[in-house]
Amino acid sequence: MGDRWRVEVDRSLCIGSAQCTHLAPDAFHLDSAMQSHPAEPETDANERILKAAEGCPVEAIAISLPGSGEPVFPPEE
Repeated sequence: MGDRWRVEVDRSLCIGSAQCTHLAPDAFHLDSAMQSHPAEPETDANERILKAAEGCPVEAIAISLPGSGEPVFPPEE
């Protein structure tokens, strides 16, 4: 993929399903409140992170390009 991504989790939406930690265990962690957060807010583009965002049951994970803010996921409609 070659890009860098900014990964954010909307904690007001996160329900702690842990799907992201199963799909991308190196990229997401659950805190003591059972809410997800990215291991690194900015990281290399990674298919597992994209799959985690796509698999989030409440769409709490957003991925964008740093600098421009162009959305990677969810895509603009």
